[in-house]
Amino acid sequence: MKDKVKRGGGGGKNQAKAEVMSPTGGKDVAGIKQHDDTSFPVKIQGAGVEPFELQIQGFWLVQDAVMHLLSRDEVCPRSNLSVSLAGTTLDPLADLQSIKGLKPGAIIRLVEEPYTAGSARFHLARVLELLRASGPQDALREGRSPSILETLTHTPDASLPNGKSLKRSLSNTKTETTNQDGAPPEYLLPGSSERPLMALLPHSSQPETPSYLKDLSLSCWNPAPGHRKMQGDFLYITVVTIEGRRCDITSCPKGFFLNRSTEEVFDPRPAQSSPVCHCFTELLCHISPAFKQTLTTLKNRTQLPPVEVMPTPYHTLSWLGPPCASRTHKNTFNRLGVDEQSATQAPDWNEELQAARDLPQGSLEERLLRDKALLEVNSAFVRAVMQGAETVVDGFVEPVNGNPEDPAFLWGGLFMSKGAASTIFGGDRGRRAAQRLELQGVQAYSNLHKLPGLHTLPTAIVDYRGVRLSAQGLAPGLEGSEQEQDQEASPASRGLLYGANAECQESPQRRRLLEYLALAAKDLNLQRHTILGPKNHNIPLFTSVDAQGLLGADGRYYILDVFRSFPADANFCPEVETEGQTVTGEEESNKSCEEDEEKKSCVKEGWPENYLSDTGLPKRYPHRLCRLRPELVQAFQQHKHWKFSQHVREILDQEGGFEECATAGDSRSTKAVRAACKEVGSLSDFIFEMRFNPNIFCPEVSHPPHESTATKLQERLLREAAAFTITHQIPAFLEYCLQCNEAPMDGVSLKKALHQRGINLRYLGFVNTIISQSEHKERLRHITRSVISEIFTRSTRRVFNSFLQGVDVPSLSAAVSHFLCCLLVPHFTPTPVGEEMKKKSRRRGRAAGTTESTPWSTLTGAELWNLVCQDAAETYNISDSLGSGPNHLVEHYGLQKLSLLREFCLKTGVQLRLRDYVLDNQNKAPIGPDDVLNIFPVVKHIQMQTQDASKAFCTAQNFLQKGLLDQAHEHLKEAAYLFSRVCDSLHPEACYCHSMLAKVTYMQGKAAEARSVQLKAVVISERVLGFDHPNTILQYALLGVYAYAGGETALAQKCLLRARLLMLTVHGEDHPYTATLDSCLGLVLTGDQGGLFLKNALRLNTSFFGPSHIHTAFTQHLLAQWMCSKGDYRSAMTHEKEALTAFTSVLGEDHAQTCSSKEFMCTITKQAVKVERSLRQAGAECTEAVECLTSTTDTVLEQLVLVTGIRSITHKDGLQEYKKKHKELKAAVARELGFIVSDDYVVTKLVNEEEKSSDQETGSGKEAEDEGSPAVENASESQQEKPAEETSEKSAAIVSANGHVVEPAKENEHEEKTDVDGEDRDSAASGVEVKVVNGESEVKAAGEETETSAPNEVNSNTANGETESDATVDEVKSESGEVNGEINGACSVAVSPTVLKSKGTWADVVSKANGAGDTNTAVNGEAANVTANGEAEE
Repeated sequence: MKDKVKRGGGGGKNQAKAEVMSPTGGKDVAGIKQHDDTSFPVKIQGAGVEPFELQIQGFWLVQDAVMHLLSRDEVCPRSNLSVSLAGTTLDPLADLQSIKGLKPGAIIRLVEEPYTAGSARFHLARVLELLRASGPQDALREGRSPSILETLTHTPDASLPNGKSLKRSLSNTKTETTNQDGAPPEYLLPGSSERPLMALLPHSSQPETPSYLKDLSLSCWNPAPGHRKMQGDFLYITVVTIEGRRCDITSCPKGFFLNRSTEEVFDPRPAQSSPVCHCFTELLCHISPAFKQTLTTLKNRTQLPPVEVMPTPYHTLSWLGPPCASRTHKNTFNRLGVDEQSATQAPDWNEELQAARDLPQGSLEERLLRDKALLEVNSAFVRAVMQGAETVVDGFVEPVNGNPEDPAFLWGGLFMSKGAASTIFGGDRGRRAAQRLELQGVQAYSNLHKLPGLHTLPTAIVDYRGVRLSAQGLAPGLEGSEQEQDQEASPASRGLLYGANAECQESPQRRRLLEYLALAAKDLNLQRHTILGPKNHNIPLFTSVDAQGLLGADGRYYILDVFRSFPADANFCPEVETEGQTVTGEEESNKSCEEDEEKKSCVKEGWPENYLSDTGLPKRYPHRLCRLRPELVQAFQQHKHWKFSQHVREILDQEGGFEECATAGDSRSTKAVRAACKEVGSLSDFIFEMRFNPNIFCPEVSHPPHESTATKLQERLLREAAAFTITHQIPAFLEYCLQCNEAPMDGVSLKKALHQRGINLRYLGFVNTIISQSEHKERLRHITRSVISEIFTRSTRRVFNSFLQGVDVPSLSAAVSHFLCCLLVPHFTPTPVGEEMKKKSRRRGRAAGTTESTPWSTLTGAELWNLVCQDAAETYNISDSLGSGPNHLVEHYGLQKLSLLREFCLKTGVQLRLRDYVLDNQNKAPIGPDDVLNIFPVVKHIQMQTQDASKAFCTAQNFLQKGLLDQAHEHLKEAAYLFSRVCDSLHPEACYCHSMLAKVTYMQGKAAEARSVQLKAVVISERVLGFDHPNTILQYALLGVYAYAGGETALAQKCLLRARLLMLTVHGEDHPYTATLDSCLGLVLTGDQGGLFLKNALRLNTSFFGPSHIHTAFTQHLLAQWMCSKGDYRSAMTHEKEALTAFTSVLGEDHAQTCSSKEFMCTITKQAVKVERSLRQAGAECTEAVECLTSTTDTVLEQLVLVTGIRSITHKDGLQEYKKKHKELKAAVARELGFIVSDDYVVTKLVNEEEKSSDQETGSGKEAEDEGSPAVENASESQQEKPAEETSEKSAAIVSANGHVVEPAKENEHEEKTDVDGEDRDSAASGVEVKVVNGESEVKAAGEETETSAPNEVNSNTANGETESDATVDEVKSESGEVNGEINGACSVAVSPTVLKSKGTWADVVSKANGAGDTNTAVNGEAANVTANGEAEE
């Protein structure tokens, strides 16, 4: 994180605040900067290496420097080296800063150390890495998502910061790049239905990996005989060079030499004139001139940036493979045998993971090392799970148990099982759900960073060939506990300590485990409760009934079987309407009929009115493990807290007002709090506390009668939470989709958007129903399309899993291709498989066998479609939505068969050959057996968090929302540096961080640096998320803008066309974001193609947002501008008139955007009159060209910035109205204090005071100079969706319709520099007003309900179900979060009506009403946190 350009000047208030708000603490941040400052260059010599200079970090250990050296091209593939300084060998564990004499320019020599048998094999493994150097097709062959950016632009020198030197290499194949005349290809033009797959993965400009050797393997004379082993021979290696020469090589402690052995004679003596080389490649260069030339060429070729070549932590599936798979297969030299050594001893995955978790976390450096170790262990574990799944399912491992229904396997240190299909949970569907929920439960407990004493096993689930396996590391001490029972440890202190079936023997170990579980339950919002055991005895629990806690032989406490850790979803528990859970058998016989009736009525308590009749819920689901997502639990808690606050305020208002009740000290406030607690269902009578019992609605669990009241309350809360999904969360999601042009594009983005709101995918049918009943059905057609596609592909995957169970391995390719043809081609009649197999068998000289009777070959398209529709009806409650065949989906919903094929392959792991498929041909199979290249395991695993990097990223987002670009830039650089330290930037959140960093960098005027950062963001997105992931589309569009800003118009066109090609493949043309891309293409393309794209953008925006929306208005203006460039002023006036009408209705008459549109309208009119007059004067014989209005490059660039959302038009000028009102209130205060002054005096005084405060705040004064830096809206990168009305208010700089920045009016200059509640908030819309009482400020809100809190602005204290607060006016009356204010437009109101940020109880509000203390809201340079009676309170 080295930055030579320091922004923001020296100290100052903002700088101090940035250090305080740093997620890592001021000390650690200083440590980072100190680390950057201690980097210095040294010279490297020796070991046959050409001298070179190396930049080292002072905080490195010597072994870190050695590892960095070994990765350099100058040293690779050498190994077994040590380093010396001034003739002294350096200790590998020594700190570089502590070494005397090590200074900039010092000479460090490499020393060749003798080999051991192990280090010799390690060296050969490094040589193999070189020989297996990845080529352009290797990623596709291995099923990994490649990076395509290099085919558009290639930076030969990765060290260039700006990357201005470009060498474009275009493929000879059909690609998405522009033609030679600059026009885009026809398949990318609006309205085209052609979707060529060959253009998705163009041929790389990188040369193919050359051939080094014909063969490299262990010699037939290996292993060395005893007498030669005694003389130091480790291995005998056989090499066949490109020239055809066969050589035998001996590995010894000094290195490698050529011996005299042949295929017939063993002679280990060194060959004549054969040197002993420490590096194996040196000897190969001596033997083979061709190898030497090839190796030299390899080292001299252009090196790609590390982010493009370093392996990703996890496998990102590419559903397309190389065009010719057989030709891309390479000799991997596996016969050398060095890869087999690692498999001889199975790793202890649990011990490795727990050892990484137990690493110290005291300093930032220690936390980074811990996060990196956790990520490395987990990624290695996931790779082992993938390999183990293939090995197990392919039949190479025998089960360790004798249960054919639930076979278990041990392989590579993994315990893998299918899980038992219990009828209680719903058979096979319930088994799969239990495996998925177990992973979610492990993730939840793993995220409890403040609870290091409670451990979980490394866990993952993998789907391969229709089989789902659960993989875990081996739990320690299960067998050890039995062995140690005879020793000192008792059964209670060693082994199972907690669970419904555990022996309740008290011990210090059990008490410690219960303490951990109690703390975990508090963080996970779980209620401590009691259930009845098998003998009707009470069993207290902090978890679900299935969970077990044990003490392992390693002394660690583990929790297992956490698949029911989350509360049940009452919408899919219909049996609870008729079953009771709070009585035992003996007590039930004593119940009277009246009590039975009362119970039946209480069962339905919690459902909204007419809920059952309107929604048809609750209903039965195919399995009985429907649980609420933790995101929904948190949102529901916040919603209930908002209702709690509203109820308290209403009661106090009825009793005489909040201030009067708070200061009176009587019982009215206490009564109000108790009434509100009862109303919302709080577990406590005097504070808001909400937890959930995970064993409610579990048929096999009974609760004791003394907890009947608590159980009924829990049932009520769970019904309310279930109804909250239908009544609040789904409508909020659809409202977001109505306003956002970056709405979900495919199944992955749809799933992410739904899960962020806590909506399970089993609600897809209800989402579809709500859309179909909405008045905005047509505007939400792209969401309907995505929902239907997701329902279809998920139902198809379940049918496919069952289909594959009857397929043997030799028929997999034919069976998969047959399934896809039946799925996508209506009434498809394939050639009988038997005939084709007979032909192949004749060619191979074998009998055909009985291939005609295979069950899978008899499947027809109609049968398959009926199975899919039946599954969709059972799972998603949709009957006729899928129609009678694939053509119905195409015609009725606008779905593309290619998009369905992509979704299916990504979900099942199927990889297809890269070629263009014609999916409408009923006479010929569109997909043949040769097109199915592979089936890869699809793994779901634990996500290891990058704590400090994520905190820095969130802090940067907070600064960004406040408009503090300099502080946001520093924290984004810090976050990017931390991501690079932990995961080499190959992480989804690192991609979002780099994208936001590029935006902020661009807005600071550094377009070249923004382009360089965005290049990295694109590569990360392609490799980590997928080359056709929706986020990759967004990143390409942003890269196009930055490239255009740097004058690279051709590259900008390629990036935007690439984004459009991906958009057409993933979703199709009918999507709001296509309008964004088309608007950009209309601006950067020349000729008639620009107008074609702009017209299509206008059509889409009008269709999705309406004619009066700001997106549509801006597109109207762009089209008018393009028509002016063509001289068609009449049409331009028509479009600009529409734009002006929309701007006026949305923004108002006096808004700068409206005024700018008026000016442009006048310009068009004058130009049209001028042209008309000149034509009349010249007469009909005039041949002079019509004068045209052409946009400048700067204007086009500003418009690109607006279109892509880098900077947005202020939606309303409510902020100006608020500032005006605030100025009037200040003037009123001045008059009350006895200052009889005019408005001019107040204005002058305010301006002078605030300019001083602004200078102090900003340090460099940049924000004051810019009158508030514009914030960057980044809903996709921050993974927080907001309606466009909210995010569009993020810009303080108002960009006019023709792309120029319009400065605020001079008379409002002092208002621009005074901002209390956020420069980019529509305060009038949120109902915030400021009163000044006795020189202090009082913030009020209209109390409108907001379902989701502002992202990254509020740290909620409701996570554990206990929201404690000192009631200030901010919290009680507006329910907003803490108001952090800054001068110079640097403040933001964290509008979160459901979250309180202070501590204490509501009962404490009354007693603390007259407290004094902290300051949080900056008003005119002075801060105040206003209490109920207007005085400052701590």
